[in-house]
Amino acid sequence: MTFVLACCLTPYTYHVKVAKLCLKHAKPLVTTSYVSDAMKALDAKAKEKNLLLLNEIGLDPGIDHMSAMRIIHDVKRRGGEIESFRSYCGGLPAPGSTDPCCKYKFSWSPRGVLMAGRNNARYLEDDKIIDIPGSDLFKYHWPIKIDDLNLETYPNRDSLPYIKLYGIPETKTMYRGTLRYPGWSRTMFAFSKLGFLEEGPITGTKGLTFREITARIVGSPTAEEVPQHIALRIKVELNDDILKRMEWLGLLSEEKLDADSITPLDFLASQMLKKLQYGPSERDMIILYHDFLAKFPDHKERITSTLIDFGEPEGDSSMSRTVSLPAAIAVKLILQGKITETGVRIPVTPDIYNPVLKELERLHIVCKENTEVV
Repeated sequence: MTFVLACCLTPYTYHVKVAKLCLKHAKPLVTTSYVSDAMKALDAKAKEKNLLLLNEIGLDPGIDHMSAMRIIHDVKRRGGEIESFRSYCGGLPAPGSTDPCCKYKFSWSPRGVLMAGRNNARYLEDDKIIDIPGSDLFKYHWPIKIDDLNLETYPNRDSLPYIKLYGIPETKTMYRGTLRYPGWSRTMFAFSKLGFLEEGPITGTKGLTFREITARIVGSPTAEEVPQHIALRIKVELNDDILKRMEWLGLLSEEKLDADSITPLDFLASQMLKKLQYGPSERDMIILYHDFLAKFPDHKERITSTLIDFGEPEGDSSMSRTVSLPAAIAVKLILQGKITETGVRIPVTPDIYNPVLKELERLHIVCKENTEVV
């Protein structure tokens, strides 16, 4: 039985370094981050040492894998196939905790949120592969209603590897999307087009007003002409919500920067962090929603799985609970000798997802499944 392991919740850039130390000292590892190519390369060595390097055991990735695989394995057990799979996840302010402008608040790294907005995306829709360059990511969004919540979704990275990962080569649709309140994608698309997601440093900024810095980012001839220049570039009226949001965020203010240089992305992230923080009595909300179409010899079924979880006012956030608790449960199971796999793994097998999901339900983190014949 294992008595010592490493649970690494540092930034993902350190995980491979920690994994190599675990291999050196023959100790298992648990992380909540995506498996990188460098982590995958440690699989053979981990198996040689009879060690488990368990990754992607948080929320997304994590609970999304486990709740999806529970359904997929049940469909296969009953002689069915997956014809379509759409999965959506988002960390949002709970109703009543949203700001009046952007309707978003940060429950994880602001810089990470913005950097994710530059990712290329790819998904499968009716047997057709859709490729979206990062520069156009927020252009591809559409409304979705989950329970009584009106939201919007846009593609999350590359969905295609999950066809093999989940063992559903027969599926004609494979889509993984991010959830936000309506208006977020349109605003972020404008920020992207205006250059606010770039990481090239702007120098000589000490003492400049935020309006002057914005003028340099968007290419306005003068600070006074910034609103007109932005409206012309993104083809909107001067009273458009996007310009109102920029003003509310302080991007057009007379506040001065006390730094010699800054990147557009960090400039935007710092302003968003100031304005989009949770107050003491406010709650965040996690929504994870799977939508399957399963085909059987004599009928089809639409199967959904819904997780809606709320943070505790002046207590733990839902984001912190749903990311950390699956990892903590996995740690306990490994130490108890109840998870015995080796190598670089993610939680897609019953010996991992069944006990973890069961324990999460005891902690009131429940993926509610519903099936209807269609």
